[in-house]
Amino acid sequence: MLENAQILVVEDNDELRGILADFLEVKGATVDFADNGELGLKLALENEFDAIILDVMMPKKDGMQVTNALRKSGCTVPILMLTALNGPKDLLNGFEHGVDDFVTKPFNFPELEVRLGALIKRYRGNVASSVIEYGDLKIDQNSHRITREGQELVVTPVMYQILVKLVKAAPEMVTREALIYEIWGENTPDKDVLRSHIYLLRNVLDKPFKKPMLVTVPKFGFRLEA
Repeated sequence: MLENAQILVVEDNDELRGILADFLEVKGATVDFADNGELGLKLALENEFDAIILDVMMPKKDGMQVTNALRKSGCTVPILMLTALNGPKDLLNGFEHGVDDFVTKPFNFPELEVRLGALIKRYRGNVASSVIEYGDLKIDQNSHRITREGQELVVTPVMYQILVKLVKAAPEMVTREALIYEIWGENTPDKDVLRSHIYLLRNVLDKPFKKPMLVTVPKFGFRLEA
């Protein structure tokens, strides 16, 4: 799952950094390290990685500051954040900054491997190289470029996955369970996580336009309406 992956670990705890290094290297990944946010940001901008494991609390720049700076610079590498904070507001704050997924400390390594592997698989573009459309919404699955009424929409990788699933099913509904499985597989997170991503997607997809597209089907799921 992680074989040949290039991974950056940004973590200021020496012991945890060493444990992560041993685990990832056993799984076949090549790992680079930073012990503070400032160095992590520099390495992420100057090198090519398949994923970044990022701690929240770090010296010089914290995890949220690093994530925000990377996204503003146009870096789309998936970010898996290590955190002791896992409330809905904490998750939403992270997603708004551009974090793709979270692992709560203390974590188990099978969960870390599954979540990291899923992020890398999506990032490497394991989707058909074609354009899909619904109404005035267009998604280029090769470049991951999304436009509505010709206006480009900036979304996170998880929001992208949700939107692709909805467009392919449109105008039919996609259940919450199907969306969760599409993104996280069998490692099901709390449903508040999906709710947070839907909230952010709605802000990007609907708020700038006169007619909303993303429709909630109460208790069941979501669908797009052209």
